[in-house]
Amino acid sequence: MCGLAGIWTGGGDQTVVARAMADTIAHRGPDDAGAWADPAAGIALSHCRLAILDLSPAGHQPMASPCGRHVLVFNGEIYNHLDLRPMLGGEWRGTSDTETLVRAIARWGLAATLEQAHGMFALALWDRQTRTLSLARDRMGEKPLYYGWNDGRLVFASELKALRAVPGFANPVAPAALARYLRHNCVPAPLSILERVFKVEPASIVTIDDHGRAAAPSSPPVVGASGHGGITATRYWSLDAVVGRDTDDLSPDEAVDRLHDELRHVIARQMIADTPLGAFLSGGIDSSTIVALMAERSPRPVQSFTIGFGDPAYDEAPHARAVARHLGTNHHELHVTAAEVRDVIPALPAIYDEPFADSSQLPTVLLSRLTRGSVTVALSGDGGDELFCGYNRYLVSRRTWETLAAVPRPLRHVAARAIRALPPARWDRIGGAGPRKVPMLGAKLGKMAGMLGGALGPADIHRASSEEWLDGVPLRNPVPRTDDAWPMLRATPEEQMMQRDLTRYLPDDILTKVDRASMAASLEVRVPLLDHRIVELAWATPLSLKKRAGQGKWLLRQVLYRHVPRELIERPKAGFAVPIGAWLRSDLRDWAEDLLSPVSLTADCLLDPVPIRARWAQHLAGTHDWTASLWGILIYRAWASARA
Repeated sequence: MCGLAGIWTGGGDQTVVARAMADTIAHRGPDDAGAWADPAAGIALSHCRLAILDLSPAGHQPMASPCGRHVLVFNGEIYNHLDLRPMLGGEWRGTSDTETLVRAIARWGLAATLEQAHGMFALALWDRQTRTLSLARDRMGEKPLYYGWNDGRLVFASELKALRAVPGFANPVAPAALARYLRHNCVPAPLSILERVFKVEPASIVTIDDHGRAAAPSSPPVVGASGHGGITATRYWSLDAVVGRDTDDLSPDEAVDRLHDELRHVIARQMIADTPLGAFLSGGIDSSTIVALMAERSPRPVQSFTIGFGDPAYDEAPHARAVARHLGTNHHELHVTAAEVRDVIPALPAIYDEPFADSSQLPTVLLSRLTRGSVTVALSGDGGDELFCGYNRYLVSRRTWETLAAVPRPLRHVAARAIRALPPARWDRIGGAGPRKVPMLGAKLGKMAGMLGGALGPADIHRASSEEWLDGVPLRNPVPRTDDAWPMLRATPEEQMMQRDLTRYLPDDILTKVDRASMAASLEVRVPLLDHRIVELAWATPLSLKKRAGQGKWLLRQVLYRHVPRELIERPKAGFAVPIGAWLRSDLRDWAEDLLSPVSLTADCLLDPVPIRARWAQHLAGTHDWTASLWGILIYRAWASARA
């Protein structure tokens, strides 16, 4: 894994600036660094390398094609690159996937090469003949890539902080992006938190010529629309096309066999590395499946890693330990105190680079640090919920929603008020009593109360269960709400929500969280479930083989049960969470009060202090649980303060 950066001004040697940009993201690639420039065009590319495949100088970047026409900087892994080499022929300098990629591009072109590539990546490609820059990102959005304009210069990089290394770069916060952030606690692509800076969308190629370099547009190019001003965006792979296909007619056993075989193949490819390799293990279905299939293939015990907490409501370490013992892994377990978790908070603005407020970022940072102490590459189980129907919002039966939708909305409002009448902590105590415990019942019922006020269609259910500030984001100047079109390629509400999460929540939240946390520790994380062949297989499988008897991930469970007894796995879903809400009323109260004080909020020219202070007061009183929305405000204010 690596970091890339570059600047294009139209003339002059930009090597010094490009190197300074790469220096700010050296944590992404501490093993090597390089830069290349074309002073006549005014473009410079820079790179910092985390050596995983071919540790020799033959993997050094930026890398030119043998003909000299193309120059490439690349972040990621192409798992099938050795399969592509026989089709390209000739002599090879080394064994890196970057060399395979740049030669394939020279032979087939960028789009055709990416169509054949299996992997995770972000890249910048300069074509010296056409004087065009192409920026591309992997199919599911595992690796990040920003690009934008400042004072007549086009700048681009793996992380936003590299852009701020450009002299004079001071693009202001984009109010529209801030509004989306406050709703989702992350900034969705193609927006970034800054004006005139954007993200390349997953499975997309953005191509810019010299007219586009000078254009400095205020909005990102629309993928698939006709180019304007020398900037075009195209897709080389389409999730819509995958979702729109018919499902296969398979028996349950045939479907399990097919998924099992494909996962074995994908994981075998992703275990290839010239450095030590391991896996995250929570003891849940997704990560346990990955580790089980790794253990089946590995001649040595798999290195597995988990974080433990003192609070049993948030501690999955005992479950991970039991699975690790059964699979015979070399298990690493770190128990952290609340103080150790909270100590990560001051580093979050630097690690995440733009406001990002999924509180599971805290244990993810600690887990990445633990893992990097032993290995350079780790496999993760992310993607299982979105592909195989795992989130709670998918599991409520349609009959339940239809029944509730038939109840007059005023009566549903009464039910919602009744739920909110008890403080979340009281509901948590109720959920923890009796033989069938329900972790974090207060938070779950809070989301249910939000759903009851809507129309109870899939879009309403999804919005109420995944968004904050449903009554309006707290900005001084209103920003019109903008939404992507709701997915309608599948008839079932569950699949519509799954598609929305695959295109939004997964890349903008989950994968962003993992990339920044792992790269801050110079750790490469690979996600086998997001190989596009697994994605395509999952959508070719009927929903009835993913959700059965109100339980999600049925198909993935059957694969896992071939390796791990079900009694080690079956338990209520807890998630990778920490008790931020309680800490905001205790140990974090002074820190939060400083950022949420009337003086601090008034000094922010974009936020409206009144609704924020109202929620803060309700949260402190314990009458409401506003953890997620307040955490979003706090992280934004901490980021803005660090940037000032």
